[in-house]
Parts: sequence; structure tokens; C-alpha cells
Amino acid sequence: MFLNNKVALVTGAGRGIGRAIALALADEGARVALVARSGDALAETAALVQQRGGTALAVPADLTDPAAAADVAERAAAGLGPVDVLINNAATVEPLGPVTGMDADAWTTAFRLNVITPAALAGALLPRMTKAGWGRIVNVSSSIVARPTIMIGVNAYAATKAALEIHTVNLAAELDGTGVTVNVYRPGSVDTAMQALIRREGVGRLDEATHRRFLRNYEEGTLITPEHSARSLVHRLAGDASGQIWDVSDPD
Repeated sequence: MFLNNKVALVTGAGRGIGRAIALALADEGARVALVARSGDALAETAALVQQRGGTALAVPADLTDPAAAADVAERAAAGLGPVDVLINNAATVEPLGPVTGMDADAWTTAFRLNVITPAALAGALLPRMTKAGWGRIVNVSSSIVARPTIMIGVNAYAATKAALEIHTVNLAAELDGTGVTVNVYRPGSVDTAMQALIRREGVGRLDEATHRRFLRNYEEGTLITPEHSARSLVHRLAGDASGQIWDVSDPD
């Protein structure tokens, strides 16, 4: 339990990868602040943590709100103590569809949730981490950054994840020598609600080959579980590597 007596904050913790990460962190001894919009989903995650003997605090918040980051950081610290580990997992894949006729407001929302809020949360939590001389920040990304043409019709998502990765590597350089590490994690093709949304909503919005690939991956059972991906991430937090782009497929 290498995270014993540490406090972790996980965004998008109501379901999927975020929930699995929260449970894996709790298994390593962390007290976990759970952030998402749905209070009911967070309550379910908190109950699962508590069933495993862990401690969890639900922090419902709309992370597309520019003021949310500072408020979330304050509530987490008030309920559990200063945050030592930040996992920025919450994201949106919308808007789907071609850039022609793009909805600028939807793109703004995507950048706010996928890029700006992770940076703002880090900014809110870093003063305490650097003072303590220890902290862990992981920004959950996607393999689309390495292969931008693999999913046609998800340009906004691809652009935000690329921006998030550049932010991560640059922030790691900024924090070199402080004891705070900052890394990217690409979780792989995971059986999540986001995958289900793309299968359901992708017809006519994604190119045909992309949509068929999502359907085929599900039908052939090639998607990995959220628990598999979460374990691959959490065990890496014990090390001191920073500025890395981790992938679930990388050797341990």
C-alpha cells in the first residue's frame, strides 16, 4: 500500500476508467476524492471504495465551469486533507463530426473540460505538492495523439488530447527537481460509456471505416476492462519518472 496516508483526487470518477482508478488507488491505501457531475454515480463509487475498506469523498462538480477547479481542490482538501495525487481523467469526445460546419461553442467546451480544467486543477494543487516535496499528476490521454488519422470525425477530441500531452510534458520540465512528477497515460481501447456513445452516435458523424472499427472492436471482444487499464496506471505512480507518455501496452 504505497499510497498509505496519501490523498488522491480523481476526475470522471463516477464510472468507467475513473471509477476503476479510484478503486485501485484506494487499494493502495489512498483516501480518494471523487469528482464528476453525477452525485448518484459518485455515491456508487464511494460505496465501492468503502466496501473495500477505503475512504472516499464525493465531490460533485461541473468541470466545464471555469470556477470549478479551485472549488474542487478546496472541498477535497477540507474533507480529506491536502491532495497528493491528481488524476485528470474526465473528458468529452464531443463534438463528433466533420470540421466543416463545426460548432465553435462545442469545441470551446471540449477544450475547457479536456485541457483547461486539468491545467487549472494542477495549478490549484501544486503549491502544496511542491512545498511537501512530493506529488503525482497524471493526465489521461488517448492513443489518437500518436495516430491522429485512426479516428476520422473526432477532430476536437484529437486536438484536445494533443494539447493536453504537450501541456503535461512542459509542466513536467517546469517542475523538475521539485519531487512532483507529471505524466501522460494512454489507457488503450477500454470498454466504457464513451466507447458505447461512439458506437451509438457515430453513424453519419464519423467516417464509415472509423465507425465500423468501433463496432468490430466491441463485437470481437478486443476492448480491455477499466480495471485492467487502471491497474497499469496506478502501479506506475510509485516511481519517480516524469514527463513520460505511458501507454497501457508498455511493459511494466
